[in-house]
Amino acid sequence: MLCSDCLFCKIIQKKIPADIVYEDDNILGFNDINPQAPVHVLFIPKNRHIEKISDIKKEDHEIIGQLVSAANKIAKKNNIVDDGFRLVFNCNKNAGQAVFHIHLHLLGGRIFSWPPG
Repeated sequence: MLCSDCLFCKIIQKKIPADIVYEDDNILGFNDINPQAPVHVLFIPKNRHIEKISDIKKEDHEIIGQLVSAANKIAKKNNIVDDGFRLVFNCNKNAGQAVFHIHLHLLGGRIFSWPPG
């Protein structure tokens, strides 16, 4: 079930525009409005609002695999697989989560340092 006050739920419902680069029955991928790399795409589940990655239940495991699979497809499409890319889930405010609807960041197209900021 989607929320009426969640930014990402509104994007799913097409109430707020987004630069969509991937969509299937379960996943929506769109370019981040504040990109941290040349390729910075967010992937979200379309059919259920889950606030944080720590809220994942056993019945949600398949959706996590679908998020990663969608990110891999867009990484290939953007030719960043060979050089490398980063996938990130932020969980809660101290980790940088700003929108409380789980989302997977795909970042690529530049060199990353470790540990991340």
